[in-house]
Amino acid sequence: MHIVSRLFCFTVLIGFLAGCGGGGRWHSEYDKTSNNPPAQLQYGTFSSGLYGTSDTHHIAVLLPLSGPNASIGKTISPAIEAAAMQYAPSELYIKFYDTGTSDVSQTIQNALSTGPEIIIGPVFADNAKILRDMKSSSIPVLSFSSDISALGDGVFSMAVMPTNTIEATIQEMESRGSNGFIVLAPDNSSGRLMAGIAQSVSQTYNIKNVGIFYYNEHDTESIKSTAMNASMYTARNSANTRAKEILSGIINNENLSQSEKYSLVRQLENLNRTDTLGKLPYDSILFLGNSDDTKSLASFLRYYGIGVRDAQFYGTPMWADGDIISDVTMIGSMFATLPEMPSEFSATYESATNKPASHMAAIGYDATMLAIGALYSQNGLTSYLMNAGGYIGANGLFRLTPNGTNERSLRIVRLNGDGTLTNVKEPASAFTIPLYKTTRNYVYSADAKSLDARGVNPMDYINIPERFRSKYRSKTYGVTKVEDQNNETFSRTTILPSNNDDFSITAENYNPIPLESVSRSYIDSVEVSE
Repeated sequence: MHIVSRLFCFTVLIGFLAGCGGGGRWHSEYDKTSNNPPAQLQYGTFSSGLYGTSDTHHIAVLLPLSGPNASIGKTISPAIEAAAMQYAPSELYIKFYDTGTSDVSQTIQNALSTGPEIIIGPVFADNAKILRDMKSSSIPVLSFSSDISALGDGVFSMAVMPTNTIEATIQEMESRGSNGFIVLAPDNSSGRLMAGIAQSVSQTYNIKNVGIFYYNEHDTESIKSTAMNASMYTARNSANTRAKEILSGIINNENLSQSEKYSLVRQLENLNRTDTLGKLPYDSILFLGNSDDTKSLASFLRYYGIGVRDAQFYGTPMWADGDIISDVTMIGSMFATLPEMPSEFSATYESATNKPASHMAAIGYDATMLAIGALYSQNGLTSYLMNAGGYIGANGLFRLTPNGTNERSLRIVRLNGDGTLTNVKEPASAFTIPLYKTTRNYVYSADAKSLDARGVNPMDYINIPERFRSKYRSKTYGVTKVEDQNNETFSRTTILPSNNDDFSITAENYNPIPLESVSRSYIDSVEVSE
């Protein structure tokens, strides 16, 4: 085995759906209904003809080895080299090409001129598009971009597809009987596309997406405002205030029995302990941003009366790279991620590279093992790559699809608040049962979407003697457009007293506590200890 140049690691780029490539020969070799068992990758057990062969093969690797993105290229090299040194036959040639140069097209042309049979990389979608346009459709490319606009025509992604992670998360919502969720996403192209995926997948699983809210990354004021709007704070705070006014008015102005007064006083005391009243139109929240922004959003949501007891928090694999998994206030939150790496792989990788194994390195390792297996398979390169039974690599079960995307078996994990994770759902071990339902090749950016809510009427949350109901009434707060069970859109009519007076009651014993007087700076520890 000959390695002609050095390269290093890889980062999982979470790209997004925008288009779809072609590739007739790849489609003709693919049978999604096949019950073939997955091929084992990480220990080199490909086929009986792999070792001892005299056939010469050539792999080209395209990665940024210089320039501003050199750190990306210098993360995957040990993975590729370790896989090649452990399992590649002696007559396999692997040559690295630096896409960090100013003329990427020339670099790609140089790589193609040497006649590679398979290409690993590149990292970025723009480079993958250039390569796809220049190469023959018969040359497979195992890239590290999950932007589907750069895939197809023999260009495949080895990265974790956002469609997989979001669908796996919404599957978990469905299994828990969720009645609706909102999306909180960064206001950029990636965030809007991921929100579009969530909106599309929710339709497949018949779970209502009742709101999409965008915020500016790393912007505290924007994050605070987004949390306030998503929490329906203004409406729920107004409903709480109105409920206390009604209870105070009855207590101070009406003739009551001792038991009636006791009940009303207890209700008033309970309402004085909180700033909000009313149910939310959702019970799940999907955070699509990074770990730091998610922590800020969650803290402000608690500030506005929504904690982990009120809604189940879900995230993305980006959480795994942040300190959010050690945050005690996020206990119980969940996200979809890759399976745990086998200890044998971690030990072998560390021994070969003197570096700790990571999921990012494992994807580069698997790409190399897949390329070697395809080149030396007795069934032919195309047939091997299009094995619908998939492969088991260092990052678990996955398979390539003809349009260039992939499907990965993911697990659902729960945060324990101490840096550890608990498996809630184990990853699948085979594709005998389809893992995903979503088959759309196009997903579009989602616009912001206001909460789809019927609002909060305080009369629904307080218990007053029946004889006072005609006298003490309230409007409904926070009414927005809703859909009935027949999916007919309408606006809820708010019923007000005949004189349109909101019955503002002033009672000597009623003194609402203003928000400013309540210490609410990161009250998370208080909530958790209750």
